Amino acid sequence: MADAAAPAVDTASEVVAASAVAAAAEVDVVIATRGRPELLARALAAVRTQDHPGVVRTWVVFDQGPMDPAVTDQDPRRPVTALANTRTPGLAGARNSGIAAGRAPWVAFCDDDDRWLPNKLTAQLAELARTGAPTSVTGIVVAYGDTRTERVATSSELTLANLVRHRVMAAHPSTVVVAREALEGPIGLVDEEIPGSHGEDYDWIIRAARHAGFAVVEQPLVEVTWGQSLFSQRWATIVAATDYWLDKHPEFRADRHALARLSGQRAFALAAMRSPEVWPAIRQTLRCRPAERRTALALAVALRLVSAERLMDLAHRHGRGI
Repeated sequence: MADAAAPAVDTASEVVAASAVAAAAEVDVVIATRGRPELLARALAAVRTQDHPGVVRTWVVFDQGPMDPAVTDQDPRRPVTALANTRTPGLAGARNSGIAAGRAPWVAFCDDDDRWLPNKLTAQLAELARTGAPTSVTGIVVAYGDTRTERVATSSELTLANLVRHRVMAAHPSTVVVAREALEGPIGLVDEEIPGSHGEDYDWIIRAARHAGFAVVEQPLVEVTWGQSLFSQRWATIVAATDYWLDKHPEFRADRHALARLSGQRAFALAAMRSPEVWPAIRQTLRCRPAERRTALALAVALRLVSAERLMDLAHRHGRGI
């Protein structure tokens, strides 16, 4: 399937008119949370201080835990509503619960451990107006311990083909702003069938790229906190989710580099689990692409030369994953 290109707004008058609409646009922000009140407070503060002049309504979805009504705020410009996840337990169901609660024409996501810079929404809505694309992403700053690493993707990197071959970390869910009609229509909601909701963001980004591409703001406008993830070391879930992606998206099997990458990640997780299945997984990765670097990482972990946690720590300090 060919990569979708974001449509462009043609004339200067159309740009001016679209920009005026963007400046007044209402936005629903969905924050799924579970047991991290201090981080949630920081995320909410960053949403409140957005310089976008329109109404920004935040839906805080409490997943698999007690709901805290104290987060509710009746500020007419920055209202906050607390609600429970009424769908599938987990991040995917929580995101979809928040989407369903809102009605604004634009929907944005923010993880509870991330923080928006003040001009994020303004910059994205302007770029969405300029291009006519249904979805926008920005760059990020990866915060891991005492390190800060900027990851900013370009428009050319966010094609379907490149996103399949390389999991572009800068295309992070906390940067997404999407038109509700596209989210509830051709792109679709977050997939609640993915095991453990692991990588639900990557699955969704693939579908968004397949639909119509992105309006990319090439600036790091979200600070993404690593090391807090509930999924980062749930190895069995990672294996199951990887198998799910391979069955769902034919693009992965059509690209040997992409298949090798996912096979290598799967082998690494199996090695971390001390599973005997790691050896056929390593052989499969080698058959796909002998130069795939994750083969060596999985082998080192399987042979107990280094721990999976140590390798992940080293990767995260450089703003990367395995």
